Amino acid sequence: MVSLDGSLSKIENRESTRSVVRYARVSAHKARPVLNQIRNKSVGRADEILAFSERSVSDVISGCLHSAVANAGNNNGIPQEELFVSECFADEGPTLKRFRPRARGRATSIFKRTCHLTVVVSRYSEEELEAFQSRAELRDERKNLLSETDSEDEPKSKNKKARSSKEDSVEEDSVEEDSVEEDSVEEDSVEEDSVEEDSVEEDSVEEENDEQNEKEAN
Repeated sequence: MVSLDGSLSKIENRESTRSVVRYARVSAHKARPVLNQIRNKSVGRADEILAFSERSVSDVISGCLHSAVANAGNNNGIPQEELFVSECFADEGPTLKRFRPRARGRATSIFKRTCHLTVVVSRYSEEELEAFQSRAELRDERKNLLSETDSEDEPKSKNKKARSSKEDSVEEDSVEEDSVEEDSVEEDSVEEDSVEEDSVEEDSVEEENDEQNEKEAN
């Protein structure tokens, strides 16, 4: 493809390889949504998308993608980390016509569709690779900063936990002492009540004895 100023398009300027799967036993209508998900994605990201896709055609597309990556590595010596999916499309293939017998001697047609899958992988430019490397370095720096802050916060959290555990133990000890004091006070009050009851009973017994002695004297 040639632009207005006579220069080649960006895709044609790149080193690219392709892989084609012909007569895949799936309709192009079902394959195109999956291809749209991996277009313009890096090879690693596209492989992840296909691995977690629930559509059965993703296995066929994944095989085509791996074949294109292998072609780029063997023929052009391009590593997988520098490749991305520049083009991917599905063309209609021949349709196998079958029929199913139905009631009253009738027959309904069955169309078993096929398609041709094409995946093209291209190499990132030097500028894009440098941008990716700078982004990766920034991510590593952020991870290191986060790990350092987490490591600094850990002893503080441990000290807070130790202080809180000490305070809890002190509170428990004070509660136990209060309960012991209350128990002792209750025991003392019970003993005093029992002593008072005993003295009252003794006074009543003495009064009864005095009354009996007076009656005998009379």
